[in-house]
Amino acid sequence: MLFASVPIQAWGMALAVLILLMLLNELARFNKWTGLSIFIILPIVLTVFVWPTTSGPSSGASTANWFQWAKVYSALAGCIIFWGLRFFPKVQKLKWYYVLPPAILAINIMEAVVREFEIMGMEETVIDGMTYIGGGWNFFNSIAGILNILTICGWYGIIISKGRQRDMIWPDMMWFWIIAYDLWNFAYLYNVVTDRAVYGGLVLLLSCTIPAFFIKPGSWLQARAATLAIWMMIVMTFPNFFTEGQYAIHSTHNPTMYWIVSMLAFISNVAVAVYQVRMIVKTRRNPIRGELYTDSRSYKKIYSDNIDVEGIPSPAALAYPEIEKKKHLKR
Repeated sequence: MLFASVPIQAWGMALAVLILLMLLNELARFNKWTGLSIFIILPIVLTVFVWPTTSGPSSGASTANWFQWAKVYSALAGCIIFWGLRFFPKVQKLKWYYVLPPAILAINIMEAVVREFEIMGMEETVIDGMTYIGGGWNFFNSIAGILNILTICGWYGIIISKGRQRDMIWPDMMWFWIIAYDLWNFAYLYNVVTDRAVYGGLVLLLSCTIPAFFIKPGSWLQARAATLAIWMMIVMTFPNFFTEGQYAIHSTHNPTMYWIVSMLAFISNVAVAVYQVRMIVKTRRNPIRGELYTDSRSYKKIYSDNIDVEGIPSPAALAYPEIEKKKHLKR
């Protein structure tokens, strides 16, 4: 089993956290000012008045380490960068700025890869209340994370949606890459932050994957950064709430389970990498321009649903001119 016996109230709390994260994500994307409040003003207040006490070096909390602090600020940095791209036309005209979304994502993944390599040779031990067990599973899941970075593609195809939300849409970020990411990230949480793998893994991943598939297709990275930043702010503020007491969901710390989740992540990311290389060789398309998957039905729908935005540049138009041409013909 992945987890020890789970009381019904813990599953109820997990559902409540899922709903809360999804609602806060919708609030954060509502307009420019809600995003400013949640991702800039609130973290400044928490950094000065709350986190030094709840997650500082002398707190004894499981969040009192470099990785947790780096994670929260890297997630917030991504949210701020995406917020700037969404709401400021001058920023949207800067071609170099479109490199930042994949860079933030890659750094976020690499932080976890480094952390997993760190504990690979560690014998079972408890640090700041967290149980760590290193093994070969860490190696395979780290390779899965590296492959996940290498298969990020199409960032020059990012567009800004119509409407008040001005969502950051990434049509080339296909569903199979997102699933491979989710499997890798869950395996990472299970391997490294085991007793938070339900809340910080399964629930958190669902909170961005569900909206990206069913509420605003194409917005996965925006939702991922938002829900991750919000979750990290919650954890930094209440570091022991989800690991102790009646709402805690503990791992079984079973090496067999570590192997299973890690190999699923490894196999899925190898499959995505092989498929992507095959597509590049077959189509001879540039994987960074946002043109690799333009023939897929999901790409065409996401693109056409979001491209008709007056006055907002769309680098993806260079990669998929057919829809852009139709847009101009309608005017």
